[in-house]
Amino acid sequence: MTVTGSSSGQPQFIASTGNRSLSNAPLIDNSNTDQIVVPDRKSWKNLFAYVGPGFLVSIAYIDPGNFETDLQSGAQYKYELLWIILVASCAALLIQTMAANLGVVTGMHLAEHCRTEYSRVPNFILWVIAEIAVVACDIPEVIGTAFALNMLFNIPVWVGVLLTGLSTLILLALQQYGVRKLEFFIAFLVFTIAACFMAELGYAKPVAKEVVTGLFVPKLQGHGATGLAISLLGAMVMPHNLFLHSALVLSRKIPRSVRGIKEACRFYMIESAFALTVAFLINISVISVSGAVCNSSNLSAEDQNNCQDLDLNKASFLLRNVMGKWSSKLFAIALLASGQSSTITGTYAGQYVMQGFLDLRLKSWIRNLLTRCLAIVPSLIVALIGGSAGAGKLIIIASMILSFELPFALIPLLKFTSSKTKMGQHVNSITISAVTWIIGFLIMGINIYYLLTSFVNLLLHIHLKIVPKVFLGILGISGVTVYMGGIAYLVFRKNRKATHILAFSTPEDQQVANEQGDISMYSLPREDIVSMQLPKKSSPAEID
Repeated sequence: MTVTGSSSGQPQFIASTGNRSLSNAPLIDNSNTDQIVVPDRKSWKNLFAYVGPGFLVSIAYIDPGNFETDLQSGAQYKYELLWIILVASCAALLIQTMAANLGVVTGMHLAEHCRTEYSRVPNFILWVIAEIAVVACDIPEVIGTAFALNMLFNIPVWVGVLLTGLSTLILLALQQYGVRKLEFFIAFLVFTIAACFMAELGYAKPVAKEVVTGLFVPKLQGHGATGLAISLLGAMVMPHNLFLHSALVLSRKIPRSVRGIKEACRFYMIESAFALTVAFLINISVISVSGAVCNSSNLSAEDQNNCQDLDLNKASFLLRNVMGKWSSKLFAIALLASGQSSTITGTYAGQYVMQGFLDLRLKSWIRNLLTRCLAIVPSLIVALIGGSAGAGKLIIIASMILSFELPFALIPLLKFTSSKTKMGQHVNSITISAVTWIIGFLIMGINIYYLLTSFVNLLLHIHLKIVPKVFLGILGISGVTVYMGGIAYLVFRKNRKATHILAFSTPEDQQVANEQGDISMYSLPREDIVSMQLPKKSSPAEID
């Protein structure tokens, strides 16, 4: 048998041939792609083969957007919003586990399921919403990187925004060294950030009773707290992460059996729980440090001013006890690492979204540059007009956009994983389905409440004549109605497409699938998914 691999003559982009079914053609043609093979044995040692996707996903929970919302939460409301982090983290674990299960069981990621299930118009609208989410997620990365460059080299924020257009291309080159090394590198960054804030937590010494009360006693005092809570939710449970996680799990070659599928789902849940627990502790530490320092009675006048309008560009003083005079530089390095690693995962998510919804493929650097340019435009405008304070507020707005868009990724995920025709015996239990639907409706309820109250406040305080106010009112109510109508369509529409299950319970099922050619199409690892993560350069070779 002869296998040929080539790195030359590859198109930069491949369009769909018109077939809306799953295409298994490699996104980047490379037969020498690394494979992570899970041994077909029952052992806890298999867990190490599954470690990786959860840490890549967890980066989104400690990106610059999270830092910005955490810092402002602590500075403005001390520990009162810690319960949002706890609820969001528990919800994230449940939702990310469901996303991983969808990919493992069906061999297709969430965006591909959407393309298969929905007609062209709803599918296109969902794609547009998903792309907006990817761009909204990239805005905090752009601004965070610009702040980091400002702290390191005194580069103006708007110049730093422009430089971010090329900065991530260097880190994308790390893919050439293998997905395992990239996963370990990002895990190292996660633990580095954790160590910094855990150490500062020891110096800040927040009152334990107040922290525990903030974690377990829900409280939202004022309209500003509601907006910040929505920002925290949007920064913690991101729509693009659902597409990302369901695709990343397809890079492992797992045993295609009932036991193998169950083991994969269980180990991915354990790995996600560990990674998200680290991210949870980091977020709690950031809020606690910010709350303890900014509400201290012995703050200097300069630090009091910083706390009144706290953003990423001023936050390095929080780490002064641990890092001394180097706090600004070291915080900038941590912020730079967070922004850059988040951009890598954002690029992957953008690739999977475009490939899944449209069956359209772009090279990683083109996809990254496209997303980054769309994120740079609003960031540059705000940085030029509003400076670092305006850029910090844009991060909050971007996080709120992610929260508003979450239902359009979460509802399809809940519907698909609760469908026996798609998941077979691996379908969500009634308890899991009930809990996730309650979480989903709570998030949607908070979003709609905030939209309505914000709009009413705007109409009451805006200085316009009655006719323009009525026109704006009609326009705003129409927008909220369309938003709720889109959610209702996804909730009440019944699933119509069955999915081929990877785990076959009987030899007869396997034989039927073999005869129909289904096993080869849906076998793991998905070469197109692995190749997207590892566009390695290889010379033509023949392997006999």
